[in-house]
Amino acid sequence: MSDIQAVKAELAELRRQIRRYSKQYYDDNASDISDYEFDQLMLRLKAIEAEYPELITKNSPTQKVGGSAQRTAGVLVKHDVPMLSLQDVFSEAEIRDFVAGICAHFPAAEFVVEEKIDGLSLALRYENGVLARAVTRGDGIVQGEDVTENARMIADVREQLSDAPVYFEVRGEVYMERAAFAAVNERQELLGLKPFANPRNCAAGTLRQLDARVTRERRLSMFVFNLQRTEGRTFASHTASYDFMRAQGIKIIAGYRVCRTADEVWAAIEEIGARRGSLPYDIDGAVVKVNDFSQRAELGATAKAPRWAIAYKYPPEEKETVLREIELSVGRTGRITPTAVFDPVQLCGTRVERATLHNQDYIAGLDVRIGDTILVYKSGEIIPRVKGVVLEKRPASTVPYVIGDTCPVCGAPAVREADTADMKCQNPVCPAQVENHILHFVSRTAMDIKGFGTAAVIALTHAGYLHDIADIYTLYEHRDELIASGIIGREKTVDKLLDAIAHSKENPPDRLLTGLGIAGIGRAAAISLMQEFPSVDALAEAARGDAEKILAVPDMGEVSARSLAEFFGSEASRGLLEKFRAAGVNFVSAPRERTGTALEGKSFVITGTLPTLSREECAALITAHGGTVKGSVSKKTDYLVAGEAAGSKLAKAESLDIPVLDEAALRRMIEE
Repeated sequence: MSDIQAVKAELAELRRQIRRYSKQYYDDNASDISDYEFDQLMLRLKAIEAEYPELITKNSPTQKVGGSAQRTAGVLVKHDVPMLSLQDVFSEAEIRDFVAGICAHFPAAEFVVEEKIDGLSLALRYENGVLARAVTRGDGIVQGEDVTENARMIADVREQLSDAPVYFEVRGEVYMERAAFAAVNERQELLGLKPFANPRNCAAGTLRQLDARVTRERRLSMFVFNLQRTEGRTFASHTASYDFMRAQGIKIIAGYRVCRTADEVWAAIEEIGARRGSLPYDIDGAVVKVNDFSQRAELGATAKAPRWAIAYKYPPEEKETVLREIELSVGRTGRITPTAVFDPVQLCGTRVERATLHNQDYIAGLDVRIGDTILVYKSGEIIPRVKGVVLEKRPASTVPYVIGDTCPVCGAPAVREADTADMKCQNPVCPAQVENHILHFVSRTAMDIKGFGTAAVIALTHAGYLHDIADIYTLYEHRDELIASGIIGREKTVDKLLDAIAHSKENPPDRLLTGLGIAGIGRAAAISLMQEFPSVDALAEAARGDAEKILAVPDMGEVSARSLAEFFGSEASRGLLEKFRAAGVNFVSAPRERTGTALEGKSFVITGTLPTLSREECAALITAHGGTVKGSVSKKTDYLVAGEAAGSKLAKAESLDIPVLDEAALRRMIEE
């Protein structure tokens, strides 16, 4: 071994030991060595790095502070081997064609059939047996994101291999078991945060967030499914590499089968499909791979996918059940939504007993009736849907279901809106509408009034204290009554809520605009509007008489402009705004300060929870440096700023190859 190789080996071992003992000290409140011994290890590491500064890495313990394994997200790393996607197929015939095509070149070819885990692809690079770097798929061809410190927090990721080649790179899938996902969402709800949509989104957001301790707390898992590259040792086949990985303690895809004929391949696919509902994690298909590495090399790849592998996607899992009831609920706009309530069934590993029926047209199209046996499935393995009716099992006593022309909550007339399929309650003070409108108004995305939960809203509405959203600001007049009645709690609880309400008066007007619940005007649209208009009054004046000013605002179309005109033009809305004004609610935007031009001409979309900035603060930072903030991702978007719990916007940005930044990367862009 050369001198420099010996130095690298010592550095790797020092860093491994220091990380281990640091984790014990900071996170487990225990350590296998004394403080003095730990300090000596750190001093030795610093001495070597001082002598060989070119060997300092950003992941070295000397570059860390304390035990919070912080990382700088958004750092891009070149792929050693492209992380290509697989060609998807959806039929047995396509699988047989694939097998026949391979066997035409290699008559004795073997195939490996294994589960296709629904997660986030990750490459692990080992140098001299030590984990050196973990890289996400990114664009799959050129570069991915360095998430090494977060990967170290995953129990299934081996930090050291006992018998590894000089260089050993594997690819796997990071995922969450359903139990871990349920625990995370339960915690999100307890903290008043938005729950994750599905395990895959949660895993992806967790792997990219800044504090690696959160990765450990959320109990991510990982299966390795491919050998990417190796130096110093060769393997003849996929299964041979799996045997080696298993011996090293690497967690590989479980339950794979080696097949030699199309019949065997299809039987293996059906076997995986039969057990997918009983697995503790989500899969979205089965993968068929050529086993022999030399055959893979000869087959090669297209620009997008290898020719030696293919992914079969299962049709949605369906179950029969009996429809027992159709519940009707009323939203804040008065829209009546029917929901099917049926005997519970297990779909994709979860218990399902409810599914939306959308509207009267949807019900009529399916001809679904109470008492029917229905087919239920999960759309995208996530959202329960009613597929249809098993007509041969229909009871003779069933009758077509009609929503009716009265509100199920207040009994007021309900009419079908022109050019829509929606039935709407016509009573503007319908308790259900009022409650839902108030809940929207006090929510985190609108006025963000802490402590104003569902129970308090319902209690105050039913007791007659709240008839509209502006009545919130008259509650202080009833303080003594509220304390005496105890309907929302004792004196301390009442005063805390009243203080939060008073504090909300100082919110920027975009929050008020969001809370008004104008059709088509969500959080992002409200921010865009209040960046262009100095006050709610100025916006109202433009909405009533100058549509061109509204249409000039980014992301504003004719539908939104019409909604604004209708709202600000109604007498009821004018009266509501006057009540807000009288209560002292802020209508005026703070003067926009331009502090730089680093983001001039660039458009941004913000999603997820950022570590130190609210979305509003992030938007203000961007606009202060010349950028524009939009509400939705499109081909014209220059950057997506993504935080924790980023969902569909992140997926869309990745599909459009739009660069994704975290908060730290955005700040660096401004500074540089």
